Amino acid sequence: MGLIMYIDVAIDMDTIEFAWDEAKRGLNLAKHRLDLAVGMTLFEGRPTISYPSARNGEGRWVTIGRIDGLMLALVWTEREGVVRLISLRRARDAERRAFDTRICH
Repeated sequence: MGLIMYIDVAIDMDTIEFAWDEAKRGLNLAKHRLDLAVGMTLFEGRPTISYPSARNGEGRWVTIGRIDGLMLALVWTEREGVVRLISLRRARDAERRAFDTRICH
């Protein structure tokens, strides 16, 4: 993995709309045993780090944070003012280390 720039992402929870594809939500639940809807809580002011992760020309972000004691990674994008949740999974080792270095130092 090359050099990654981690940033803080601020989203106004009073004005933002969240969305996801219900079929992908079901697949995510089956594959990772995590509900995409839970990922919204990463934007509620808890400590997180984020990094860009483009795919197929789409600007995507990965946001890392703790939910119920688990270190999770949420993949998302913003389309026309709507935050679209794509995937929620357990954070990878490198993501955990980056979080610990940046947040828990």
